Amino acid sequence: MFKTIQALAEPNRFAILQLLQKSELSAGKIAEKFKSITRSAVSQHLGVLKNTGLIIERRAGTSRIYRVRPEGFSHLKALLESFWDPRLEKLKMAAEKEEKKKGRKK
Repeated sequence: MFKTIQALAEPNRFAILQLLQKSELSAGKIAEKFKSITRSAVSQHLGVLKNTGLIIERRAGTSRIYRVRPEGFSHLKALLESFWDPRLEKLKMAAEKEEKKKGRKK
């Protein structure tokens, strides 16, 4: 879990995940999006993301195609949900109820 958080904390890795969230891409296409870092650095970032289980790789000829692995985020999601206090949920529900009342009065 800690490795997942570390992987996400690095801005370039997070940006790579955002790209892959939209569609799967080859390593070359990913590297083209990053002018400030080398292809080698992009490759290393992809390796970290792959090793943490956040992305998966498949081969297509000589290319490596990457995509997000949603189940790789399950531990992180569970951790974040454990911090969600039931009182916050009640507050959210009350705020939504109040917002609906305001909408009807207009």
